[in-house]
This record gives sequence, structure tokens and C-alpha cells, in this order.
Amino acid sequence: MNILFCLTPKEKVAYIYSDSTIRQALEKMQIYKYSAIPVLDRNGDYVNTISEGDLLWFIKEHKLDFDKTEEMSISKIPRNKTIDSIKVDSRMDDIIDMSTQQNFVPVVDDFGAFIGIVTRKDIFNYMLDQMNIKEQLTQDE
Repeated sequence: MNILFCLTPKEKVAYIYSDSTIRQALEKMQIYKYSAIPVLDRNGDYVNTISEGDLLWFIKEHKLDFDKTEEMSISKIPRNKTIDSIKVDSRMDDIIDMSTQQNFVPVVDDFGAFIGIVTRKDIFNYMLDQMNIKEQLTQDE
């Protein structure tokens, strides 16, 4: 199955730019109730993903007050783990393993431009549909 059937397009995904401030990242995550958010460059290419934990540990380690978060770019924040993207022509089977480690899988086109995400929920629904199809085929025999 083509992953485009499960894709949440970029227009429906909250993301931030790599030159955003810590405060902008926190506010966007709060508004959308995300625990992690894709980071894009100004050309629309996927850079990485930043998590609440990445932000909070950085704030704690540097003893930042909230006013300072308006001045610091998220580009200075080390990531706890790397969230890799997957190409649009990948198969669903290719991203199932990735989804065990992250809530969503960023999807890019052939040029590295971010086009959306496939959520863990979409992957689970895909797997359930596949199980139901196999079950129905078995019952029909």
C-alpha cells in the first residue's frame, strides 16, 4: 500500500522553522498539544524533530527563565534522539518499524521537501485493516 493513503499533508501539520525561538516552539506545541514537532528550514526541507523533553532539559541545564526563551533559537538545542524521515515512495511496511520508536514519521519528497507525516495511529489502523482483510479471506475459504 502506498503511504500517501495514510499521509497527513503538510497543510494540516503544525511545524516550526529551524530559526524559531524556544518560546515559539513551546507555544506551538502547547496550542496543538504536541509532544514533538517537525522542524523545517525556510525552503520547506525537513531538518529534524524537536520534543518537549529536548526543550525542557535545555532550559533546565541552562537555567533559562521564560524571557530568555524568546531570544534563543531552537537550532542550539541538542536532540535526545534522531527522528528520521522517509521518502514518499516508501512502502507502509518500511515505516512500521520506525513507528515503534516515534509518534509520527515525517515524509519527504524526492528533493527532501517535507510533505507531511504518517502518524502512529494511521499505521495501527492500516495494520488492523490488513488483519481484517486476511481474516475475511480465511473465512471465505
